[in-house]
Amino acid sequence: MLNARDIYETLDMINRQHLDIRTITMGISLRDCADRDLERCAGRIYEKIVRRAERLVRTGEEIESELGIPIVNKRISVTPIALVGESCEGENFVPLAMALDRAARECGVNFIGGFSALVHKGMTVGDGKLIASIPEALSRTDYVCSSVNVGSTRAGINMDAVRLMGQAIKQTAWLTREQNGLGCAKLVVFTNAVEDNPFMAGAFHGVGEPECCINVGVSGPGVVHHALKSIHGQPFDVVADTVKKTAYQITRMGQLVAQEASQRLGVPFGIVDLSLAPTPAAGDSVARVLEEMGLEVCGTHGTTAALALLNDAVKKGGVMASGHVGGLSGAFIPVSEDEGMIAAASSGQLTIDKLEAMTAVCSVGIDMVAVPGDTDESTISAIIADESAIGMVNNKTTAVRIIPAVGKQVGDTIELGGLLGSAPVMPLHQGRCEEFIARGGRIPAPMHSLKN
Repeated sequence: MLNARDIYETLDMINRQHLDIRTITMGISLRDCADRDLERCAGRIYEKIVRRAERLVRTGEEIESELGIPIVNKRISVTPIALVGESCEGENFVPLAMALDRAARECGVNFIGGFSALVHKGMTVGDGKLIASIPEALSRTDYVCSSVNVGSTRAGINMDAVRLMGQAIKQTAWLTREQNGLGCAKLVVFTNAVEDNPFMAGAFHGVGEPECCINVGVSGPGVVHHALKSIHGQPFDVVADTVKKTAYQITRMGQLVAQEASQRLGVPFGIVDLSLAPTPAAGDSVARVLEEMGLEVCGTHGTTAALALLNDAVKKGGVMASGHVGGLSGAFIPVSEDEGMIAAASSGQLTIDKLEAMTAVCSVGIDMVAVPGDTDESTISAIIADESAIGMVNNKTTAVRIIPAVGKQVGDTIELGGLLGSAPVMPLHQGRCEEFIARGGRIPAPMHSLKN
């Protein structure tokens, strides 16, 4: 039972420390929408999403008003469209993306995720159509997010898919160049993707999920930063314990919102994702949390160790507060969406190599990183391959969300707006890797994948 002190502490977190529920995401299965006729399939997709999610935004607003807890986003995730559209006759799946976009607009949500394919061991005809459709789909829609899973610990890395995704990212950047490559901010390449992630742009409703469910993503790096200020200079044991206690409080709020939304919408509660998701606002930064541990600037030596402690402590505290924890659950390091990361990258202290190292211990990976617009597609594919290897070998989720900034060079900045923030264009290594990417095939799974 909550006492008066708990209530006052929570109110202070909300009012002064940027605590919020980052998203309520409704997952919807579209497996029964498959049809040989592409337009009929698109119509079924639109109808089912609108029918299922018509009360999602209104319910979220009611909970926000009644409980006084900010709920920043209301979103939808759907079955990977490559699966739904597999039997459709047609050259591409852009009409299905347009149906998703219309449904999202009708429901009033911020984003809809699931224009996705799972190709970690190989590609079907439908998978190939979806990947080929990504650039046009993201350039013609406002709300649609896309993801492709190119590797896993059990299957290895599909290097043919990695090559295609380098091409898709470059094409998407070009088609959305007037919006500073905004399409690429809505495109994620995964290894070990999870089926219940409520965060965009990588959310999709996995095939092991129920017909419909509610997943909630919490936030709160500002709350953790505030808590660490009170123990300045104390040993790391105390730091870890403080983060765990704070994560527990944050997750309890997420659990409450998830249960309320589930009950009011009449759909099962799925999971609470514990991830610390930053914003460009001052005081809401994962980088500043790491610096509070004693680093002069995020990206200097010691950053990876500090992030490992943070990620682990968040998980340990959060799992005690909710019966169902899932998604990515940890700490996000999206450069453009984190005020401290932006500052560190702009000063040259946070480099692409350091971000890659941090990937081994954080929730995702090379996230919301802008690179020069003339970066060739094989270099982008090689970055994806590096991230995939870290995920595959360490049995964790890794991801790449990279933005080739057309017409921009190192030192420039692109503005993406809202929660997507602004991204300094970061330098990359100049050694070429066309021959490496051109080999294709599959990088085999590691020995420790054989667990049966």
